[in-house]
Amino acid sequence: MAAVGFVGLGAMGSRMVKRLLGAGHAVRGWNRTRAKAEALLRAGMLPADSPRAAAQGAPAVFSSVADTAALRAVAEGPDGIVAGLEAGAVWVEMSTVSPAAIQELAAVAAARGATLLDAPVSGSVGTVEQGQLSIYVGGDEAGVERVRPYLSALGPTITRVGPVGSAATMKIAINLGLAVQMVAFSESVLLAERAGIDRAAAVEAILRSVAASPMLKYRGPFVLGMPDEAWFNVAMMQKDVRLALELGREAKVPLLTTAVANELLSAARAMGLAGQDCAAVFDVLAKMSGAPESRKAKGGQ
Repeated sequence: MAAVGFVGLGAMGSRMVKRLLGAGHAVRGWNRTRAKAEALLRAGMLPADSPRAAAQGAPAVFSSVADTAALRAVAEGPDGIVAGLEAGAVWVEMSTVSPAAIQELAAVAAARGATLLDAPVSGSVGTVEQGQLSIYVGGDEAGVERVRPYLSALGPTITRVGPVGSAATMKIAINLGLAVQMVAFSESVLLAERAGIDRAAAVEAILRSVAASPMLKYRGPFVLGMPDEAWFNVAMMQKDVRLALELGREAKVPLLTTAVANELLSAARAMGLAGQDCAAVFDVLAKMSGAPESRKAKGGQ
């Protein structure tokens, strides 16, 4: 059985590889920081010395990196994914990046006889560990079917939304809602607290109300105490919000609440919270209102 390639073994990528290995798929992986791959190597992942090596001979190669610049860094050049793609291979790009960059790389892959699909996911580290990710796919239908066995190991919901690049657009549109929801939730909690209601009681009441989305149900409790490891940190959330604002300008869609969320994320970074979960927008609003910040909020970088 030929190993599939996987480039980018961060919080999400490493857990995706574990799911693929657990489903019986051979995986050859690469990460810029080799130390982060050690646990996966012990779990059976095969090592790759470069993104190109991860792609060579693979029927499918996956990539999951931080942003558009990181994608170009692992995709281009003599040691990049593109250089290793073989005719007939499918490249599944799972990062949340610029749709325009996805389309450019899709054309380059096609010139080599390969197919690029953009397939960002909706979910958190807990969701991928449970194999419950929702996956949005843009690109060729035949390509989607060829990688469906791998995608099914990651989540039960695989939705093709249109041509290549459209899934990245859809993910950006979805993710702006995460930031905006977290801001609104934080305001609700702080209003209740400053009016005399215990913070924990306010969180419980809101999360039992019709206002509680699935995202708020798992992230809302973070305002009582931030996790030691960010599920989706402030810097990454702001990257997605900025992509949304860029698309909004191009599409002539006013994104007013998204712009406010962006400013609060900038404030969180200024407070030294860039590495904490994006729920840290609560701490920005708490500081502005004179309320106590969430526990473990101090010192997160």
